[in-house]
Amino acid sequence: MAIHHQAGKLVSHESLVNIPKLVSSYYQLKPDVSVATEKVSFGTSGHRGSAMQTSFNEDHILAVCQAIAEYRKQQGYNGPLFLGKDTHALSECAFGTALEVFAANGVNVMIQKGDGYTPTPVISHAILTFNASNSALSDGVVITPSHNPPEDGGIKYNPPKGGPADKDITNWVAERANELLLTGLIDVKRMSLAEARASDFVKEFDYIDHYVSDLSNVIDVQAIADANIKIGVDPMGGSGIDYWNPIAEKYGLDITVVNTKVDPAFGFMPLDKDGKIRMDCSSPYAMANLLALQDDFDIAVGNDPDYDRHGIVCKGRGLMNPNAYLGVAIEYLAQHRENWSKEAGFGKTLVSSGMIDRVVAGLGRSLCEVPVGFKWYVDGLFDGTLLFGGEESAGASFLRQDGSVWSTDKDGFILALLAAEILAKTGKDPAQLFEEQVAKYGQPFYKRIDVPSTPEQKAILGKLDKSNVTQTELAGEPISDVLTHAPGNGAAIGGLKVVTENGWFAARPSGTENIYKIYLESFVSEAHLASLEEEAKALVSNVLA
Repeated sequence: MAIHHQAGKLVSHESLVNIPKLVSSYYQLKPDVSVATEKVSFGTSGHRGSAMQTSFNEDHILAVCQAIAEYRKQQGYNGPLFLGKDTHALSECAFGTALEVFAANGVNVMIQKGDGYTPTPVISHAILTFNASNSALSDGVVITPSHNPPEDGGIKYNPPKGGPADKDITNWVAERANELLLTGLIDVKRMSLAEARASDFVKEFDYIDHYVSDLSNVIDVQAIADANIKIGVDPMGGSGIDYWNPIAEKYGLDITVVNTKVDPAFGFMPLDKDGKIRMDCSSPYAMANLLALQDDFDIAVGNDPDYDRHGIVCKGRGLMNPNAYLGVAIEYLAQHRENWSKEAGFGKTLVSSGMIDRVVAGLGRSLCEVPVGFKWYVDGLFDGTLLFGGEESAGASFLRQDGSVWSTDKDGFILALLAAEILAKTGKDPAQLFEEQVAKYGQPFYKRIDVPSTPEQKAILGKLDKSNVTQTELAGEPISDVLTHAPGNGAAIGGLKVVTENGWFAARPSGTENIYKIYLESFVSEAHLASLEEEAKALVSNVLA
């Protein structure tokens, strides 16, 4: 995909999404469940869509929330449902709809005090801490399309283990939601928003204090304070914007929030590589505002709207590749968390860098390689058999300092603060430590390609198997493995991965967008990476043909 000529620059005002039209579409347009793109469909991170495309509208949220209410009743979850929202325009609309349905179903809902925003990891943390000391089980819902463009909306469900629901649950919720849509929503229980807010079922909760007060149990904040690490933060208009000042005040940290704007059109965001507004903190184009200020801080960090992703900027070295930071974080944590089990493993997705494999092997520790999707880490983080779970798309979480569970969803706060802790404790920033890893394990050349595709093409790619690979060599090296299931848990990867001694590629359809993705990595050279790309594209093209 070619880089857009306006990438990294602010969008013109006339190109911003029409928020009044978007909100009107949420209420006025009605989905037709006979159209595949207008049905409820849960990808790797919940149901996502846009109101103007009739894929994320009031009827969808009515149906999804009724299905969730029925599911939790069926499972006997009697604790509160922790409900959060991010700063997308459609999140505010869907939040009100959710309250109407959950209250009408007699679900006790906890919302942010003062009707503020609540990040994904904060919901996970709240679920886990409640369930640790109560017999009634709680769960949660986060209304967010993550880093997606301003016109998008999303909703995801987190069961009592705190992390993303597995496929059995999301399939049940989606199927029931589509049944409700098909029958005209006649079985949806609903009261007015005013009635819901006035009812005993909706209660305010101080998520900020609850989360911030516990941070010292997962991050060595005292070390950061003692070293006087100067931290710059760009919340990117996201749901964590009101958390940074309380963090700074409670722990005595030098934190400067460089952007305090919250705007549902995200007009302050530089355009991403494809010319769209996308709050992707792993993109140097989307992070252009913070990169311009990098020399003002020892560590600078950015997060996406629901704060499940992190972007790490090191002075003089720019934005770290997410894969590079994951490897550094794993090595540091393995060496500086004395109370962590030596038998527990570190988790990575199949499309994350092979540098992680080399680092974990060098530490003499075990690696758990899983398909794309943070749901695959939930059980391991929950029971402590996994110390860390990370994704190539800049999402990760890890255990508390005592080895117990912190969150089972991606947590952008703790990965951002960890970068400052690393500098404080080692005297080197994560970019410097990655350079040391390269000297020891080799230089990785990594690339991801997004290719527009139809739902039919995505379905074909999702069913790739070993028989689709007939060649015995890839980019001049013998093929050592062809994977269609993850070695860490045996789960299908929804595509395939082809491996050689010094390189690999993986192909899989996106769970949330009409694109397919090819991931490539070489430990030889850029030229070798180009050969991998050429042969990977040819293989995928042959399958689609």
